[in-house]
Amino acid sequence: MTLKTELYAHQIAAVEKLSKIKIGALYMEMGTGKTRTALELIAQRLNTGKVDRVIWLCPFSVKESLRRELLKHTDDISDITIVGIESLSSSIRENVRLLEMAEKERCFLVVDESNLVKNHRTKRTSNIVRLAGKCPYRLILNGTPISRNEVDLFAQWLVLDWRVLGYKSFWSFAANHVEWDDRIPGRISAALNTGYLVKKIAPYSYQIKKSECLDLPSKTYTVEYAGMTSRQWDHYQSVADRLLFEIDEIRPETIYRLFSSLQSIISGFRVFIDRHITREPFFDDPRKNPRVRDFLEVADRISEKAVVFCKYTQEIRDLVEVLNEKREGTAVAFCGGLSQKERQENIERFQNGARFFVANKACAGYGLNLQFANYAIFYSNDWDYATRMQAEDRVHRMGQEKNVHIIDICVSQSLDERILKCLYKKENMVDSFKRNLDRQKDKKEYLSNWINMKGDVVDAETVRN
Repeated sequence: MTLKTELYAHQIAAVEKLSKIKIGALYMEMGTGKTRTALELIAQRLNTGKVDRVIWLCPFSVKESLRRELLKHTDDISDITIVGIESLSSSIRENVRLLEMAEKERCFLVVDESNLVKNHRTKRTSNIVRLAGKCPYRLILNGTPISRNEVDLFAQWLVLDWRVLGYKSFWSFAANHVEWDDRIPGRISAALNTGYLVKKIAPYSYQIKKSECLDLPSKTYTVEYAGMTSRQWDHYQSVADRLLFEIDEIRPETIYRLFSSLQSIISGFRVFIDRHITREPFFDDPRKNPRVRDFLEVADRISEKAVVFCKYTQEIRDLVEVLNEKREGTAVAFCGGLSQKERQENIERFQNGARFFVANKACAGYGLNLQFANYAIFYSNDWDYATRMQAEDRVHRMGQEKNVHIIDICVSQSLDERILKCLYKKENMVDSFKRNLDRQKDKKEYLSNWINMKGDVVDAETVRN
């Protein structure tokens, strides 16, 4: 394999450390060039005859993007088999194919976005562990080793080699490193003896942040406050009042049920509460939605390309429709309802002419290189800080030459503002809420005030700064 691009200094340091061992972890923050670094390690093993083939597991949504990224660095990827990591959850045929490949050839296994195998209970993780056992060389790639707590390390390092941490099963790992919540069976309250874990993985991992190796342009943050109609507010309060009576602070699902319902209303849905929560569009025409109107005002002020992130697929459809009404081809969609071919075509349309790339984080948050745009608009957010940062770094990454402008659309004095506050403070909203809830005497009154930001209206830019 011949590579046609040069390594940066931090990539050379990573290669020098991991080229001496058969397993390793590249914990390189998004935008620092994990793919190019991994390719260097692969080329060394292929060119010296130590391996015959590479099995590269990645999120299914980025398979084509990864293929194109690899072709930027080498003209020949015939020895690399790219597989959607999700297929190892359910496809017996794909599992058998990969196992047979690993038995016939000496394979180098790459697990891209290894946070997707952090759950030791899933079929996906057990299948990948089985496959890894047949591959003499193994490498995991991720922006950070931990997304929630140090327990995330167990399954990732089980894929590499159980001997690094010293545990073959999660229960032996848990006996030394997990503190269980006494109130909720099976719930982890804290990780223990974390220094031991860090010490064990250090010789086999390379970690670096963008701020340590890249001189990227700065990011600026702006919040555009939207509104709701009086009918929306009434519906918001009505649903909140009903679900507040169902809240059980011991059961997190009751809190998620409340948060998800209220966020749906804020985004422009009518919510129906039965055994399951269902929703339908609140407005018969998306142009009547105040959030859509406020977004269009923001879009009119932007003359450059922008990536727009939405939580709901219906939001993506609505925004693409109203943007293209003004000028056909202005906006393209990127979401789960599109085929891989359609997604790739829309990426090319965005790169070559369209001004708005309207996507959800589940599809566009991983693997896409969109640094030719320098605006990211979060039309709606969820409360996951890790995926929020991955989404921002689609544009704020190696190759970006302009300042990156991040714009949040937010309904003030609602759960929307609470979500932003927690994201800006790098907190998980549900965890933040539960920590404070435990200290309250009147929990229902506290929760009512919390979801309406009563007594706690904070300018989001001030929070971030």
